[in-house]
Amino acid sequence: MSFEKRFLNLRQLAIANLILATVACTAANAQQKSAKDAIDDYRASLQDGNPADLNAARGEALWKAKRGPKNASLEACDLGLGAGKVKGAVTSLPKYFSDTNQVMDLESRLVHCMVSLQGANKNDFSAGTVYSREGQKATAVEDLVAYIYDESRGMTINIPQNHGTEKASYARGKEAFYFKGGPFDFSCASCHSEDGKRIRLQDLPNLTKQGPAQAAFSQWPAYRVSQGAVRTMQWRLYDCFRQQRFPELQYLSQTSVDLITFMGVNANGGKMAAPALKR
Repeated sequence: MSFEKRFLNLRQLAIANLILATVACTAANAQQKSAKDAIDDYRASLQDGNPADLNAARGEALWKAKRGPKNASLEACDLGLGAGKVKGAVTSLPKYFSDTNQVMDLESRLVHCMVSLQGANKNDFSAGTVYSREGQKATAVEDLVAYIYDESRGMTINIPQNHGTEKASYARGKEAFYFKGGPFDFSCASCHSEDGKRIRLQDLPNLTKQGPAQAAFSQWPAYRVSQGAVRTMQWRLYDCFRQQRFPELQYLSQTSVDLITFMGVNANGGKMAAPALKR
């Protein structure tokens, strides 16, 4: 059986297990176990066979492959620790880069490298091209993100606030987090600034507190079992805006990077656990 078929079968098994876990939650009170505990146990049982491992393997090959109009690899890409250094890079992203005079998250830095080193067209990167649809093969960005995050698993989050642009990004991200709008007058804070909130079986972490912020931030990107795909942090924000009925969040927009900066700084001191597993 091929590696891809093996992971396809794993995905089908994972979906079946998720259904069983959800059903099991109805008996939680009798067993003195919460729905959250049951879901956490389910995720832990699958972690050793996380399908994102396949994405990471493909991502490593893409990082080293010569591609694009310039027929170059990404091994000269500087993610903040020097050219080609991957391990530990995401623990301090987003951060300020002097060559662009911008605060950049991993995805915006990756796209910058693909454009500058490989000759890719920046206009080719958008929500419609970077986020794979259910059942489709992962995009290059999704695989690369999975690889780079996997290289920092278990390392300490330390998003910097040393440069003036980093502090400004955090401040704008905080403002965006509390901004209310749309037909339901929602904000990010509507769901993620109080303890004990949930939607259906899903707990909503309080991202203004260090502990919950560390747990949430450290687990993205993640493999979404229900979609059979690795989803990045940029996608997570994009989907949150969709659910709030906000205007579409543009890929790599200033607002997206600022929100990631805000969440990342709040999560400082946590341990990277991505790519994780999500329902």
